[in-house]
Amino acid sequence: MNLLSARLSALSPSETFAMAQKSNELKAQGIDVINLSVGEPDFTTPDHIKQAAKKAIDDNFSFYSPVAGFPDLKKAICEKLQKENGLEYTPAQIVVSGGAKQSLCNVILSIVDKGEEVIIPAPYWVSYPEMVKLADGRSVFVHAGIDQDFKITPQQLEEAITPKTKVLILCSPSNPTGSVYTKEELKAMAAVLEKHSGIYVIADEIYEHINYIGQHESIAQFDTIRDRVIVVNGVSKGYAMTGWRIGWIAAPQWIASACSMLQGQYTSGPSSISQKAAVAAYTGDQSCVSEMKVAFERRRNLIVSLLGEIPGLNVNNPMGAFYIFPECKSYLGKSYNGKTLNSATDVAMYLLEEAHVACVGGDAFGAPGCIRLSYATSDENIQKAVARIKVALGRLS
Repeated sequence: MNLLSARLSALSPSETFAMAQKSNELKAQGIDVINLSVGEPDFTTPDHIKQAAKKAIDDNFSFYSPVAGFPDLKKAICEKLQKENGLEYTPAQIVVSGGAKQSLCNVILSIVDKGEEVIIPAPYWVSYPEMVKLADGRSVFVHAGIDQDFKITPQQLEEAITPKTKVLILCSPSNPTGSVYTKEELKAMAAVLEKHSGIYVIADEIYEHINYIGQHESIAQFDTIRDRVIVVNGVSKGYAMTGWRIGWIAAPQWIASACSMLQGQYTSGPSSISQKAAVAAYTGDQSCVSEMKVAFERRRNLIVSLLGEIPGLNVNNPMGAFYIFPECKSYLGKSYNGKTLNSATDVAMYLLEEAHVACVGGDAFGAPGCIRLSYATSDENIQKAVARIKVALGRLS
């Protein structure tokens, strides 16, 4: 007898977490696995942020925080948005949550009703469709291949819109592809959305600070659709604070109020200590952000160069985040030791078992011909991992 709710039974497990778990199991057996499946920086949280957390403990910030976050953190977020993005928000429009994932889920559950459609460009982060399922909505996938740098066009967006469309989720810089939409591309998207007044945009900008093309561009900058954009961001990626679990939204006030009400009923406010650390992240020395970005860009250049030398892999040049998403279609149907690779997930499992390199098959991201590799690791690990991948793929026939 299945005692789980229909809602939970409809969800799929996270392939990224599943691959990380399999990688850890092999490591526990003493196997030298290089993990390129992980979606987090390999840097430690900067010292001035850790010191702020220690001070918060000493200052007894050990009680419940306001549901939508401490006033000083919301003020710091508003100042960051104005200074870095040229966007004006009030603290009442900010809701701080236990990570950007919760922020995203709050928004989707607050504005999507049963049967309403959510446009999700593919490749996509694995959790977007699952969140839409939780809201009883319907995901509409718009596919963009490597020939488009995995970015959808305004025409594709227009063609996907129906009377049931409620939300567009736009992730830039992107997980899983590292693609970044330019200001001109976002302006063209906004022109399409301007004609459809009932559609909202969730702008997932969690990788904002890991951007190799210069100034980050937000679709919230366009006045014609500004009152329908919900910016989602946080400190996890840019400040190496994944485990601190602080994300936030900047939204029209009625949406912020709705998310705060929802959050108040199922988690309440996020960690008080983590919030004080986040204040230090936004108001303190920002050199740590630029130093990490320089390291990620160097690693990007290294892995693009090395993967580009492997016959049969189609590699583009990602402009942000710390992922690369090579196309591996030429290996599908090939075999080794009696095992045939029929999908990108098969390719990922083959590389884990034969090369001892963990990556994630593109099937989980809506791109069955690709694999995702994270280069949030050392230069040495990148070199060793790609050398192993090259040998393993060379065995296939």
